[in-house]
Amino acid sequence: MRDELVWTVLVAFGIDLLLGDPRWLPHPVRLIGLIAVGLERLATRWLGRNRFSGTFFTLFIVGGSYAAVWGVILVADRIDHRLALGVSALILYTCFAARDLDVESTRVYGDLKRGDLVAARLSLSMIVGRETARLDEPEITRAAVETVAENTVDGVVSPLFFAILGGAPLAMAFKAANTLDSMVGHRTERYLKFGWASARLDDVLNFVPARIARLLYPVASLVCGLNVGNCWRIVWRDGLKSPSPNAGISEAAVAGALGVRLGGVNYYQGMELFRPYLGDPTRPLVRGDIRRAVHMMYATALLTLALLIGIRILIVTTQPWKLW
Repeated sequence: MRDELVWTVLVAFGIDLLLGDPRWLPHPVRLIGLIAVGLERLATRWLGRNRFSGTFFTLFIVGGSYAAVWGVILVADRIDHRLALGVSALILYTCFAARDLDVESTRVYGDLKRGDLVAARLSLSMIVGRETARLDEPEITRAAVETVAENTVDGVVSPLFFAILGGAPLAMAFKAANTLDSMVGHRTERYLKFGWASARLDDVLNFVPARIARLLYPVASLVCGLNVGNCWRIVWRDGLKSPSPNAGISEAAVAGALGVRLGGVNYYQGMELFRPYLGDPTRPLVRGDIRRAVHMMYATALLTLALLIGIRILIVTTQPWKLW
């Protein structure tokens, strides 16, 4: 197999599994976030806080991320093609979040195992947007399981999809869109109009990967020794209950596989927000469910990688476009 893109993606994903996201290492997503903060101030000052300024803001950041990565790889390729492949692999590595999801959620699990709720709330606050200061152990567990489930698509499946589809530039453009959604895609008075484009673009980009994941989750639950039939049933029954067209799919699949119920009341900056219940409360959530959700994330990631690479190799080998 001589498909350089496939090998680049495999190397990048392998680096992520080994290293995760060390905080001392400069990360493109953090740079995107800093640029977005500055551009938001300029865009709203010049154009107001409306859908037009929000659309300009979104397209500039996402398009600029694609162009910047494409330009860096082009320059590297003119120096040496092997350098370009190495740069592509390193950039792609920063687009994946499998190991980081594992590390951060396992820290919450470890705090709970030691009975340290204060530390668990603090660790949880690093990976979720909801308020954590008053959560008890079951609610801490629910929050950790939900964020692992949701980020299985956002942080692993979707980046793999766009990496195989268009290499590092397209994967980084997706990460930029996903970052903007987390920053401004909120249904608050401040961002209802300005963040509209970012939220809708993230929904569109995650649409196909989330549906690929919906088909793979039952297989992943089988690999992990979880409830396959219930996973399939719940993901189709409850997957579209969430306000997001994509996030509910992952959470419903994990809820079904674990035999628990996710969703409920969360608090964001003092505001109460109810998220639809997903799954059936056949048993209470326990801290071990955090690790089970992580195992399911890894299984889904590897199945996604195998499926996408298989499809790409099949297309490249058969070259169906030549039939036309």
